[in-house]
Amino acid sequence: MMLQTLTDELLDECKECWQRFLKMRETDTSPDFFIDVKPHADLYHQKLITWQKEIETWIDQEKPKYMHKTQIRNAVDAMDQFVVQSFYQKTSKKRLYQSIQSVTYTLESLQRILQKDDLDD
Repeated sequence: MMLQTLTDELLDECKECWQRFLKMRETDTSPDFFIDVKPHADLYHQKLITWQKEIETWIDQEKPKYMHKTQIRNAVDAMDQFVVQSFYQKTSKKRLYQSIQSVTYTLESLQRILQKDDLDD
């Protein structure tokens, strides 16, 4: 299922963003925006758009009790931001961590719903 795969990829990127941020702080590195940041952000922006369309269609069809389009939009907006922010050491550590945790919670909740849905079929 494409939705499950995209959700897994986005979860992995959440972990990568946190690790990248810590590495940038530790090494005191500044990335080149056009070489490092923009291509990576553009790639995940496209994945987020695709994932959002897929998940909103799935929500319309399945009508899950604990997953709503507003949560999805908020997760997409937050992830779009923190993918870029994770490259910069001056980003607020607390804010970045909380954003990543929020999106991770949404993605993991969705993962559980999708896995349960697969088992029910």
